[in-house]
Amino acid sequence: MRALPLFHLVAGQPVIVLGEGPAAEAKRRLVERAGGYVVSDDDRDARLGFIAIEHPEMLAGRLKARGVLVNVTDRPDLCDFTVPSVLDRDPVLVAVGTGGASAGLAKQLRLRLEGVLPSSLGKLAEALHVAREALRQRWPKADDRRRALDSALGQGGALDPLDQSSAGRVEAWLQDPAGPADPEPVSLIITSNDPDDLTLRQARLLGMADCVMFGPGIAPAILTRARADAVRLALPHNGPIPEGLVVSLKRAD
Repeated sequence: MRALPLFHLVAGQPVIVLGEGPAAEAKRRLVERAGGYVVSDDDRDARLGFIAIEHPEMLAGRLKARGVLVNVTDRPDLCDFTVPSVLDRDPVLVAVGTGGASAGLAKQLRLRLEGVLPSSLGKLAEALHVAREALRQRWPKADDRRRALDSALGQGGALDPLDQSSAGRVEAWLQDPAGPADPEPVSLIITSNDPDDLTLRQARLLGMADCVMFGPGIAPAILTRARADAVRLALPHNGPIPEGLVVSLKRAD
């Protein structure tokens, strides 16, 4: 991964858009749809800029010198950021990017996801937002809240995001006295250091783990599939183990 995916808030902010034609118009619509307003290149308050002109090198260089982050149509070598293909389930946004390699590929992946992610996904997000205080009261510790949500939002869980009716079950889920079971340690045997060879179960557990313990020969590419904030401990480890879901990774003999 060469880029850090971010969602940049532009509502109420000036954004430079330069150029004419379909590419520039698309960028203007994008900015306005996000609540920003389009300005010219002499606006000193702008921090983002889109350029859709021939021979953009000099203009891009001038804006960059002022500290403006620039996107140049069809010139990834000049871009400080690229624009993903966006699936909108407001307030849920799913962005698919290729680092400027192929906008067509990003679009087709987004179209495939359009058919998978239900229109009710935004309602589920809003219901969880409304329930934030109730979540804190039910699970005062942040780690407990995260584990409860992981369990509920997982495949087949009480609030499975791919289930159209999940948004209407948030209140009942919060009142369920049982709650999620305490996680048990899990040991995974890794047969390949190619992350594409991980099974769905292995990838899911790595993404949920609070602590990942790994033996010799486990490649960094595998560990990257774990949560960024998960504790990583090399085996053998004699110190205290953090609470929560512990996943132990070992290479096959």
